[in-house]
Amino acid sequence: VSSLIESLESSVVRGRVLDGAARIDGRDTKTIRPITVRTGVLPRVHGSALFTRGETQALVVTTLGSARDAQLIDAVVGEYKESFIFHYNFPPYSVGETGRFGAPKRREIGHGNLARRGVKAVIPNPENSPYTLRVVSEITESNGSSSMASVCGASLSMMDAGVEIAAPVAGIAMGLIKEGNRFVVLSDILGDEDHLGDMDFKVAGTADGVTALQMDIKINGITREIMSQALDQAKDGRLHILGIMNAALAAPRKSVAPNAPQFVKFKINPDKIREVIGKGGATIQGITRDTHTQIDISDDGQITITATSAEQGEEARRRVEQITVEAEVGKIYEGKVVKITDFGAFVNILPGKDGLVHISQISDERVERVTDKLQEGDNVRVLLLELDKQGRMRLTM
Repeated sequence: VSSLIESLESSVVRGRVLDGAARIDGRDTKTIRPITVRTGVLPRVHGSALFTRGETQALVVTTLGSARDAQLIDAVVGEYKESFIFHYNFPPYSVGETGRFGAPKRREIGHGNLARRGVKAVIPNPENSPYTLRVVSEITESNGSSSMASVCGASLSMMDAGVEIAAPVAGIAMGLIKEGNRFVVLSDILGDEDHLGDMDFKVAGTADGVTALQMDIKINGITREIMSQALDQAKDGRLHILGIMNAALAAPRKSVAPNAPQFVKFKINPDKIREVIGKGGATIQGITRDTHTQIDISDDGQITITATSAEQGEEARRRVEQITVEAEVGKIYEGKVVKITDFGAFVNILPGKDGLVHISQISDERVERVTDKLQEGDNVRVLLLELDKQGRMRLTM
């Protein structure tokens, strides 16, 4: 009995659409379901968006991390790091069912990969961006095209997080009813239209072009005419959706969230890397501990500082630059006396850089003993007179 009812349902629905009647929910072939867009719905995350289209809804969250958070991929040949991670979760309650939560299933992996491809084309080049991006799409209700809702939500949540994407991306699922030479292409299909129809053709893209395609088809093939019409309708639908999205958030935020990682990048002389690291890593560990930051140093002298606030990042930068700065002959420095000898005093003018003030350079008057004028720990102003090839500095007061 159930198979007969299903066959009758398929015959009625398909026949009505081919005859030009309204679809199951009363729409014509090109109308998109009502769309609601909200951004910044979760206050403590770096970026979030709630995208609702008809009875399909995706809550999408973007998290920004540092380069250390990139996923290490053990590929067939060698390893590499992936800095853009997309998770698509389809819990049973989204379709009114109960079930177990566990490892991602085949469907979730496939839909996640499709949505990832849809937005990957517009994210910043990893070589020019210090961030690792993790996007998580939670499907809270579903009646068709949840992967394309994830594309729309991902685009919005990344812009809400301040990610400089090249352009907003939207996605739409196209359907097909075909009997003999008669056919009708449907825009923004429902779950039932996917089940009873002949095609589920997902198209994601910007206002200027397509970023991802995926076609599931139940018939032997489609003609060039069908493909052309499907792409044309998909473009019209995509532009309609982008218009609604742009009304909510048309461009990335000008800055990332205050609680997102802050990055400071600059270069130093590669010969100074050893001094920054210090003996057994003591120097760099001291800086990261005091400033609550992470510091990565590449072989070419590129320094990347990851901090939880801009102030911490700049303080770490200042500490590193103090170590790497070169002393300049003729420049006046504020220093501290670190050692007294019979022939003069050693003054620290920069981190790790001490110079000698000879007893004859301490005062214009004759000085019998250095301790008559200076004591260890005194703060003094000195002028760098000479810097020899061995890096020894001669100072005067």
